[in-house]
Amino acid sequence: MFQTRFRSLPKLFSVYRRNNYSTRSTVIQLLNNIGSKREVEQYLKYFTSVSQQQFAVIKVGGAIITQKLPELASCLAFLYHVGLYPIVLHGTGPQINELLENEGVEPQYEDGIRITDEKTMSVVRKCFLEQNLKLVTALEKMGVRARPVTAGVFSADYLNKDKYKLVGNISSVNKAPIEASIQAGALPILTSLAETASGQILNVNADVAAGELARVFEPLKIVYLNEKGGIINGNTGEKISIINLDEEYEDLLKESWVKYGTKLKIKEIRDLLMHLPRSSSVAIINVDDLQKELFTDSGAGTLIRRGYKLIIRESLDEFQQPDLLRTALNRDSDISSGKTSVASFLRELEGVSFKAYGDEPLEVLAIVKEDKSGVPKLDKFLASKNGWLNNVTDNIFNAIKKGNSSLQWVVREDDPNTAWFFSKSQGSFSKNGQILFWYGVESPEDVDSLIQNFSKNVSYIQSTDSSTSKAASQTRAYHTMRKTSSQQIRTFATTCNSNPNPPIREGSNKKKAKVALIGARGYTGQNLITMIDKHPYLEIAHVSSRELQGQKLQGYDKANIVYENLQIEDINRLERNGEIDVWVMALPNGVCKPFVDAIEHADGPKTSKIIDLSADYRFDTTGEWIYGLPELNSRQAIVKARKISNPGCYATGAQVAIKPLVDYISGVPTIFGVSGYSGAGTKPSPKNDVKFLNNNLIPYSLTDHIHEREISAQLGQQVAFTPHVAQWFQGISHTISIPLKEKMTSRDIRNIYQDIYQDEQLITVSGEAPLVKDISGKHGVVVGGFAVNAAQDRVVIVATIDNLLKGAATQCLQNINLAMNYGEYEGIPDDLIIRG
Repeated sequence: MFQTRFRSLPKLFSVYRRNNYSTRSTVIQLLNNIGSKREVEQYLKYFTSVSQQQFAVIKVGGAIITQKLPELASCLAFLYHVGLYPIVLHGTGPQINELLENEGVEPQYEDGIRITDEKTMSVVRKCFLEQNLKLVTALEKMGVRARPVTAGVFSADYLNKDKYKLVGNISSVNKAPIEASIQAGALPILTSLAETASGQILNVNADVAAGELARVFEPLKIVYLNEKGGIINGNTGEKISIINLDEEYEDLLKESWVKYGTKLKIKEIRDLLMHLPRSSSVAIINVDDLQKELFTDSGAGTLIRRGYKLIIRESLDEFQQPDLLRTALNRDSDISSGKTSVASFLRELEGVSFKAYGDEPLEVLAIVKEDKSGVPKLDKFLASKNGWLNNVTDNIFNAIKKGNSSLQWVVREDDPNTAWFFSKSQGSFSKNGQILFWYGVESPEDVDSLIQNFSKNVSYIQSTDSSTSKAASQTRAYHTMRKTSSQQIRTFATTCNSNPNPPIREGSNKKKAKVALIGARGYTGQNLITMIDKHPYLEIAHVSSRELQGQKLQGYDKANIVYENLQIEDINRLERNGEIDVWVMALPNGVCKPFVDAIEHADGPKTSKIIDLSADYRFDTTGEWIYGLPELNSRQAIVKARKISNPGCYATGAQVAIKPLVDYISGVPTIFGVSGYSGAGTKPSPKNDVKFLNNNLIPYSLTDHIHEREISAQLGQQVAFTPHVAQWFQGISHTISIPLKEKMTSRDIRNIYQDIYQDEQLITVSGEAPLVKDISGKHGVVVGGFAVNAAQDRVVIVATIDNLLKGAATQCLQNINLAMNYGEYEGIPDDLIIRG
């Protein structure tokens, strides 16, 4: 796989073959983050075209070393192992504040600058050295040669000795220690400490120091790693992808949200870039997105570059430099191949209405013509290598969108930038090696008209295989597809047209049943009690909780029930006398076995049912326990079972979202799961501390979580699962990336899910990605999104589920209903069921 995909990268794979696990992991990171083969090849060539010290200056915030050291080391190791040597400079602000507090020193600031007296300086220096060594050590453990450069680089004068004490203003930069490090094959890891001519150490702002390094080395990239991952638009809350300073700077500073630190940052970056070549740019990104920012056209954070002002021309006379226009047009394949000439094309333009969009040097030129369909046509989109590398293409396309509410264009299937064009479109249709793209075309009739006109204009190519994917339609923007003679809609042999495990609508049992809840003090128990209170046939006979013994059971009106503290002998007695029909074990993991044993070993009819809400029996191999996920497992098996293991909340949502595609999966699906803090239970902990969760997201059990094993075991397919806790109360959101064996469209996949789940009352299939706020308090699962990447070999699916309801209590009630031969949905409120 590696040699096929990256045949032109011998350096990368010579390293891959000879190095250890660290190198292999960094190569895998590359494969996971790139957008296309073209992108990674051109960016590596781009970055290795300059001297090694001119690749990048990377400024690392102190908080990143504390909180994300493994990720930072991995990203830097990645660059090192592909032969790139960034100059790394780190700060240490948060660590200094903590150490000062421990020393009993209160930090003092003036004009946003830390006042650094001698005592503070001793802490600053100590902290810098500790953090520097920590990063160097982490890199060396990953097979990276790294050199601490903690002195001898920055010379400085006092910024204002009376006012700020030992704070410096950099006067010069000594390149020698940095160059020596790189020549020795080691990454230079710098602090922002400076020295006066007499040797006095001064504290310097790390951002300022990074800027001074950039002025001396003139790198292609200046990278600021921060936690936000970019500059956030204060009005929309969205991350800004690109800022073209020559075009946008003045208007940007007028925005109401651009103030204080944001305004200062933008001004400082502009001042820096004004002294650097136009090829230099600044990227503000999250540490996890470093590779994506460097090696893909779309990037990941905020890219800031000087750029050029954009131009719009509506006649040939408006082009003041005809030679630049001719150079740009020569990039067109028809012109470069001799099929037509520049002069012939220019004569064509003289007789039509058009708009030309470009930057001042015409690194990118786009020509939009009017079309009789009423949808303007992008006739040419011609970009140089620098135009792609510096994201001028995005600037031009944004300008086109401002001037054209709708647009159509055609690209060859083998165009290396096809993925980029997909990202700009709302729909597409391919035929005979050509792809029609469009945006802003809303009605199905208008789409049909575009497709018909496109089909007429594309010359017919006889296909040796009428079922090839090149003849398949792709309509990402529409929920319905029309099959015409020119289209072949893909079908899948394993797609189910009906549910082989249909819901049990009505049960034959109408007798009342007695329920005992063991350990029912938590959120799940409370929700189950509320539903049993409304159930036509279930009644609570006993509820056991050591902490709540003697208190009245709240939320239950059928009878006056008081919490008990049932012991093993009590359980045995109740079972022996046949007083309980359904036992619900709502206990922590690893606790319920003695209670289950007491039930099983009791003399008596043994007709009661046991539902376990913990994970204790989800991995049972004896066949005595049935895994109770009715929509995916055999309902008849649940009906016949005596002992049922209730699935986990995360596991239920993930299985529902992945199961229909099991036959199509290639590789390991990754699940990013986020739960409300009710999932952490009622026992106090950081994961259910509302104050701690405010404006926070807590990842935990990053590998081998029990739900990861549960999902993998039930699907028969290994998955990777990472759980998180967020600041809302209840509800789970899963974002799941699934690699595919074969090319599939979004519509293909959604059809599979709709066919399989069409009879399921508690599963909704949506074209849109569901929101967690809409699932809170609802009794089902919503699956949607179905976003397929441009290569059509990966789909991202989003699933939401209420962790307390369908993730626990509602599912438990379903299993009780089935086991007792009631109607499957008895007691589940109709007004809270999500319907498709």
